[in-house]
Amino acid sequence: MTKVVPMTEEQQQQWVKKQYQIATKYLAEKGIITNSVAVEESRYLVPILALWKLTAMDGKKFWVLCGDLPSDHSSVDVALNAREALRHFALKWQMQAENLLQAKNEEQNKFAHLLIGRAEGLYKLHNDENLWLSK
Repeated sequence: MTKVVPMTEEQQQQWVKKQYQIATKYLAEKGIITNSVAVEESRYLVPILALWKLTAMDGKKFWVLCGDLPSDHSSVDVALNAREALRHFALKWQMQAENLLQAKNEEQNKFAHLLIGRAEGLYKLHNDENLWLSK
């Protein structure tokens, strides 16, 4: 993951805003148009990742992950909260990477190793109690 460089409050806000745009565009490319965001349930670790809880126009809700890692989404049914959603994506990516490694394709192999690294990072974040303490 990216080395964390100190950012001003304004730069952090701009980064979060950009990640929100990336998340909604990502879903739109999947044919899902968003209606709202549950800001209080979304989480960001600037400039590494943003995890959004978004509601689509049809009322379906999704966890959407973006930042210095591949963008991905899942139904909110996979996790009760942001912390469990990170664990879900970590496990999902480990399984996807395993499947990609079976293909014996060099490009897919590279992406599989990227997924494995990012999945390990997500799992470490999931396990870091300091990140999840109530403020």
